[in-house]
Amino acid sequence: MQRNRLASRFRPTVVQKLIHQVLVNKLAGRVYDGDECSAWTREIADEIRARLKELNLDRYKFVVQVVIGEMRGEGVKMNCRCFWDPDADNLAQDLFTNDSMFCVAAAFGVFYY
Repeated sequence: MQRNRLASRFRPTVVQKLIHQVLVNKLAGRVYDGDECSAWTREIADEIRARLKELNLDRYKFVVQVVIGEMRGEGVKMNCRCFWDPDADNLAQDLFTNDSMFCVAAAFGVFYY
């Protein structure tokens, strides 16, 4: 099986910038609303997935996870563990915060052999 070429790899720095743009565009100026968070997470995940497809990484499958929470002065810890090919698979993530909420978005790129 041939490994993916360097030019067609999932590049975390490129994807992180893409995620950051989506988060700022979708959440800037908004105030946390628990009733709206479900719709916001869906919109953000769909937008990130659409932008990932524009990168034309045809051999990759994408998983996008978005979490929105209220800023209440409490801490939160999030972890992720993946079993994959470290030569081809990767992830990118970004964090958006304002006075009322935080949003963590992660995109996983898994090479399809």
